[in-house]
Amino acid sequence: MGLFDRVFRGSDEMFAKAEAEINAVVAELGESAPMKMPDTAYYLSCIYAYLGKKVTTLGELRDTLADVKAMMTREYKTKDIFTSGVGTAIAAEMIEACKYARNPDPYAGTNYHGHFTDAEVRTLGVPLVTRDIPGFVVMIGPAPTKEEALETVKGYQSRGIFVFLIGGIIDQLIECGMTMNFDVRVVPVGEDIWSVGHIISLVVRAAFIFGAVQPGDYDGHIDYSFHRIFAFVNAYAPVPDITVACGAGAIQLGFPVITNDTDDMWAVPKSLIINENTQDWIETSLEARDIKIKVTNIDIPVAFSNAFEGEIIRKADMHNEIWSAKNPTAELVVMRELNEIEDHKITIVGPDFDQAKDLALATYVEVAGKKMQVDFESVIERKIHAWFNYM
Repeated sequence: MGLFDRVFRGSDEMFAKAEAEINAVVAELGESAPMKMPDTAYYLSCIYAYLGKKVTTLGELRDTLADVKAMMTREYKTKDIFTSGVGTAIAAEMIEACKYARNPDPYAGTNYHGHFTDAEVRTLGVPLVTRDIPGFVVMIGPAPTKEEALETVKGYQSRGIFVFLIGGIIDQLIECGMTMNFDVRVVPVGEDIWSVGHIISLVVRAAFIFGAVQPGDYDGHIDYSFHRIFAFVNAYAPVPDITVACGAGAIQLGFPVITNDTDDMWAVPKSLIINENTQDWIETSLEARDIKIKVTNIDIPVAFSNAFEGEIIRKADMHNEIWSAKNPTAELVVMRELNEIEDHKITIVGPDFDQAKDLALATYVEVAGKKMQVDFESVIERKIHAWFNYM
């Protein structure tokens, strides 16, 4: 019964942490002190989603502890570890909420993101629903090496997967100099495992906003996340019991867990996958969630992905700035006959990127083909503009 015991120990640990944090903040601020996460209309959204309760004060938060404890049953049945896992995720949200009760912006000045606003949920939720973002991964680290951490995250980026990070993998990527923020779809959520509560909060708010799932509809939220949110978890060994308990909650939501931890673990097809070769995790993860992505490698000396489209580049990091407010920019595509053009011919007129910092950029493309139509010219022009932003 090793896996059951690990989940139960982990859920007990998370609950004890939540209880201690809530009692401390109530003693400090009082039961009537307001409890509100910033920039959201969904209260403490995990509690609101799974328990149907609106938490507006610290006293109400403390009263909810009994409901969470009741979810953590101990009958050694598969349903028990899954329900305990969801209870663990709610307890994680409670721990994080205590930080926001004391300080409306507890992660200011840190490397961590913390709570997601409703605006961010909508920004991410739309492409998740339309499958423009094929899915997201929660990576809990550290990875075996910082080089592997960087390679894996970039591999997910190149496939359009949104990446959430928890724990030591964040420090590894900082050491590698990787840009991480919401715009590039790589978000360092928090240092501790209970920051996973912010990710589950995002998931249930997507169900509220896009699926019209009602508060307290436990089965409805589980069904929505399983069928509409294509997510999975990568948990690097050694995995503490408290993380194993969170993993049980992820599996209940329909998110497979891939790990290289073999301590009292057993594989569950499509749910708990043990793969000791961590360098294979990208393909293993995508297959587990039935995400099919065709990746075309483009032979250019920079990373290329739609994940970079909204990236903000700081002035100090800028090599060349091409901006229509400073210099003329344009894209023009013209249809030709096949015998009028030379395939793959590229001509640079004027200085190249290594010869000047302040450039105008006009992109002129001649296109021919049996299925080419004049109407396609403007479509390709708009795509060229997007492709530049993918670099």
